[in-house]
Formats: sequence, C-alpha cells, structure tokens
Amino acid sequence: DVSLGKISISSPIARAMISKEVGDSVEVNTPGGGKSYEILAIAYK
Repeated sequence: DVSLGKISISSPIARAMISKEVGDSVEVNTPGGGKSYEILAIAYK
C-alpha cells in the first residue's frame, strides 16, 4: 500500500531497489513509461 508508505518486496519497484542504498536512484519501467526514483530512507519492519 503505497499510500501507507509500504511496497511489496515482489513489486517491480522493490526489485529495482535490491542492493541499492539511501541516495541511490532507481529506474522503473511502468505501463505509462519509465520513472526515476531517489531512495530517501530504508526501513525494515
């Protein structure tokens, strides 16, 4: 639930973030085109 700040580990955006660190950028292909995101924080719960 992205609105709660949570994503599934099996989602495309989560898979793109594997082995990334805070400050890294990730590219994700979506049906509407490519999107770029910067990792601001990582929390394991």
